[in-house]
Amino acid sequence: MKVSAFFPGQGAQYPGMGQSIYESSAAAKQIFDCASDIAGQSLPELCFSSSKEELSRTVNSQIAIFTCSMAALAALQERGMVFDSCAGFSLGEYTALTAAGVLTLEGGLRLVRRRGELMQEAADRTDGCMAAVLGLKDAIVEEICSQADGLVLPVNYNCDGQLVIAGERAAVDIAAAKCKEAGARRVMPLAVSGGFHTPLMAPAAAQLRTFAQSLSFSAPTMPLYTNVTGEILSVTDYPAHLEQHMVSPVRWKQLVQNMIADGHTAALEIGAGKTLTGFSRRISKEFTCKNVETMENVIFAAE
Repeated sequence: MKVSAFFPGQGAQYPGMGQSIYESSAAAKQIFDCASDIAGQSLPELCFSSSKEELSRTVNSQIAIFTCSMAALAALQERGMVFDSCAGFSLGEYTALTAAGVLTLEGGLRLVRRRGELMQEAADRTDGCMAAVLGLKDAIVEEICSQADGLVLPVNYNCDGQLVIAGERAAVDIAAAKCKEAGARRVMPLAVSGGFHTPLMAPAAAQLRTFAQSLSFSAPTMPLYTNVTGEILSVTDYPAHLEQHMVSPVRWKQLVQNMIADGHTAALEIGAGKTLTGFSRRISKEFTCKNVETMENVIFAAE
């Protein structure tokens, strides 16, 4: 059985995440210590003690989620766990790049820190938002977005019956209302601060590319499936890929379907939350996914 490592994206954060792993694993503690040094702030304090509102700020949530995922991965590896492939949802692709050795831990932390800063700045400059549309076919949501006034696009293809739209707030509100009229079971605003994976992020994406050019990249040590195409990442210009990634839809449903076709039938969602575990159940009954966000989860998964 081929087992993949899945890494969550922004929105998975919650106060207290990662604490039991930090307190129980020396390898995990080293990840938090390194992150604190690079971020110039205490990651244990940010993850364990900050308010939900403070933790949800893009500049904080991204490095916090990345750190918790890498710490949980370190705890699993400390117990001998190995993976056959990896993938991450949006921000989680940066964790996957680090887990697959494309980036060093320090490089991944620096890149995620800068990404969070740039996306926070972009969100502060623009009135953007995101909303999950539940219970409509993708084609209907795509058509509604294409006809709406203003910038609104489908950006997260999560699973059957769940597609996230994003863009300018007024346009998203209009599209959301039309989705409800078309029979959507629910339209749910997401706890993020901007219209991510849209052209609203283009200036930030260009700046991230420039920053990434100062880092070193290596070939991945395992197959890494990318959000941009849903296929195994085969690029050599990683800074250009990261720029494209920030303004492109997350094709998660297609990604998991491609993994299944390639013989990957199980995954561990490593880090905060159970979002990807839930998506996996809806994408295919042939694919099993379990979350690993506490030390108890680590012990169970590594047995």
